[in-house]
Amino acid sequence: MEKQIRILFICHGNICRSPMAEYILRSRVAGLELGESVLVDSAATSAEETGNPVHPRTAAILDTLGIDCSAKRARQMQRSDYEAYDYLIGMDRMNVADMRRIAGGDPDGKICRLLDFAANPRDIADPWYTGDFDATYTDVCAGCDALLKRLKEQRLVIPAAVRVCHVQMR
Repeated sequence: MEKQIRILFICHGNICRSPMAEYILRSRVAGLELGESVLVDSAATSAEETGNPVHPRTAAILDTLGIDCSAKRARQMQRSDYEAYDYLIGMDRMNVADMRRIAGGDPDGKICRLLDFAANPRDIADPWYTGDFDATYTDVCAGCDALLKRLKEQRLVIPAAVRVCHVQMR
């Protein structure tokens, strides 16, 4: 069995950006027929929203894509998440600083920002403050696409069609 890649997206409250990234990446992974080779979840650096559902405007964007996030509830990142996930991906520099504090450091280099995978690394603005959920969606999609591209380049994820070809050629 292939190694499962475990990705945890993290933002301040786990109601806007990180659940958007979680569900967008899950959708992209499903479209590539990666099966269970990629596990995706999300969390918050803060306990403020723990137990709350995804922000209505994030849920509305996901709904237009046919993605149901109604079961998602915000949770706070735990120190144990550092060992449980291969990638801990924040949305901005403050998230990254908070993630390192919660994890007790980053000795394995697992913590970064989502747009660090893109051609133009930068923070993803928090739509809770900006009100611009569409800009957040655009940035999250760019980051998720760049992350998947990186994983494919490193041959960490291989679409099912390619896996089948490799099996048949042996």
